[in-house]
Amino acid sequence: MGELHNWLVSQHPGLRTYKSFQHKALELASSDAEHGALYRLLASMVGRYIESFDEEPLPVDVAKQAYQRLLSIVDDAEKSTTAPALEQVKTLNRVAATELF
Repeated sequence: MGELHNWLVSQHPGLRTYKSFQHKALELASSDAEHGALYRLLASMVGRYIESFDEEPLPVDVAKQAYQRLLSIVDDAEKSTTAPALEQVKTLNRVAATELF
């Protein structure tokens, strides 16, 4: 899963990055069945953000905070993929409940 975080670190916090992230997460959900639920939840999380700001002005402070939050969530998600099952479930629940803004 490090692939998503590594890619994300080098991106601009604009809406296009979230759209690309969503696409990448959905591709990984298909190719990595063992962690498919996590990738789908990450895609869904950024999907809510995209829907909220698509065709709308995106305040710079909101964009920066959301980007930092996304980086943190993805980092936690990466670390959870090698954790015991209970920790993985806790991470899934945390991702499912997270709003980026």
